[in-house]
Amino acid sequence: MITYECRRLRSLADEERWPELLGLYRESRAVGAALRGEAQGAAETGPLGHLIAYGAPPELAARLFDPDGGPGAAATVADHDAGPLWEVLATRHSWRRLAPLLGPARVRRLVQHTRVLLGEELGHGAEPDRDGVPLTLEPWELAGWEPAARVREYLRTGGARRALLTLPANREGLGPVELPEPGTLVRELAATRLLAAAVPWATARCVRGPGPAAAARLAPDRQVTGGYLPFGAVYPALLQAASDGPARGSAQGRIAVWRLLSAMTGEPGPAEVNTLVSRLRCFTWHEPTDELRFVHLALEDPATGLSWALSGAVREG
Repeated sequence: MITYECRRLRSLADEERWPELLGLYRESRAVGAALRGEAQGAAETGPLGHLIAYGAPPELAARLFDPDGGPGAAATVADHDAGPLWEVLATRHSWRRLAPLLGPARVRRLVQHTRVLLGEELGHGAEPDRDGVPLTLEPWELAGWEPAARVREYLRTGGARRALLTLPANREGLGPVELPEPGTLVRELAATRLLAAAVPWATARCVRGPGPAAAARLAPDRQVTGGYLPFGAVYPALLQAASDGPARGSAQGRIAVWRLLSAMTGEPGPAEVNTLVSRLRCFTWHEPTDELRFVHLALEDPATGLSWALSGAVREG
């Protein structure tokens, strides 16, 4: 979106001239995609899409994703400004309002899971998730945070607020730990590939051994400040790490965590995942270079003797 037009577009939004804004969005996105490529076209129209997704009536805002505007005119799941346009829309209206309006299957799925994270009960009457991810939150998904922290808080004219990503969040309950020798690496497991793909700015490893032996594969020193936390305390940061960046939303993080847990069980399904979560031991530790956004975690499954470690940080600037 051209910078000098921002004030005019916001004035049109203040006047609720939504059909005109939708027309401008579609025209600008199609032209941008044709002349400069899909990614650049989407980036230029992201701020205008945000205005529409946030403020327009759902009957019009949902049309951002309709292909009836012609080639390149519709938003996809990758279109974003401060966050994905589908997530902005999902924070503004209930699933009951949006369900009859949304066509693209990928958009529908992500909006559904966003509404679930915000506390809407969709267990009855909604189309089931293709991976079997439940459309209600399990108790361990509720334990570590409040509903307002689960999805970005979007602002009307652009921008968003989100809780700070850190794991461990503080040193409470942690203490001096001497890590053992690193565990034996276990390669070529689907769960390890899913963990690495979910958080590409971190390193993922799987070992045969307890959580601290997995941590020893990634921690820079044998002496750390660390300890065990319940999975409910770990889950919010793991979901945030799997949805980090403005192009990804919390629904994608939730789906990624469920895929990971299902792969760790070897028998995907909510019952199997819940059983796994009940026995997982979660080891976390601090590192001297930690700044504002980081994750250091080892997930230990006593039933299989395997542990998965994840460690990394998002460097500012």
